[in-house]
Amino acid sequence: MPDLLAADTAMGAVTLRVGDLDAMTAYYRDAVALEVLYAEGSTVTLGRGTTPVMILEHAPELKHASPSDAGLFHTAILFDTEAALAAAVYSVAQRYPGSFTGSSDHLVSNAFYFNDPEGNGVELYWDRDRSSWSWTHGTIEMSTLFLDPNKFLQEHLTEETVLDPRVGGAQVGHVHLQVGDVDTAHQFYVDQLGFEQTTNYGGTALFVSAGGYHHHMAMNVWNSRGAGPRLPALGLAQVDIRVPTTDDIGSLTERLKHFGVRTADDGQTVSFDDPWANLIRVTAGA
Repeated sequence: MPDLLAADTAMGAVTLRVGDLDAMTAYYRDAVALEVLYAEGSTVTLGRGTTPVMILEHAPELKHASPSDAGLFHTAILFDTEAALAAAVYSVAQRYPGSFTGSSDHLVSNAFYFNDPEGNGVELYWDRDRSSWSWTHGTIEMSTLFLDPNKFLQEHLTEETVLDPRVGGAQVGHVHLQVGDVDTAHQFYVDQLGFEQTTNYGGTALFVSAGGYHHHMAMNVWNSRGAGPRLPALGLAQVDIRVPTTDDIGSLTERLKHFGVRTADDGQTVSFDDPWANLIRVTAGA
């Protein structure tokens, strides 16, 4: 029974429960410059091309969780060019100037951070070519270096993308969670789910991936140390992961059952909760 997720595993859409569907749709459509792919009833799916990125579910009966609860730290949206990233960053900065929280050169990527109107973290980023990444004994070299947002925009923003920021492709590159402790996160996401650890920051944050990516998921305790399972609240509803084949689903389902993880599966998808009641769904195929 394979112990690792397939090398070409990738992240799918992130589903959020939202209190104001119109306002949140406007943010991800008009500011982040995603397109509305589907809108039916109380659910709106946004993305680029045919790739869903954010799924918004209207849940006005729910309240916001405490900042110290487990849940979403940020959804990281990966753009395929620096020009596409610059267009999205400029668009958010112009429309929601108070939502910018920082920017960093992580050596493997350039990243810009925002909060959406309901306080969900958003990272917009572009990856450097993998040939420039540095690994030492299985650990990826990442850092948090100063990245001047104005200089980045000066270098990569064009008049055309200011007028139409929906350029290039975008997808969920990684998902970063708040959890109660890193050891339990490692046990679940590495030992059971089958990601590989790419780095661990002093026991306060764990980064994991499949196939040698810098990270598909991360978990930290910076705000949430000791947090227990989540109660229903606004914010993260579901994290989607994509694996290549139904055989991968079968292997994963057997592995999770071996470790006593309760699953729901139909052969094409398998869904389960992590130790903090974050719902994860793994689907075969595109």
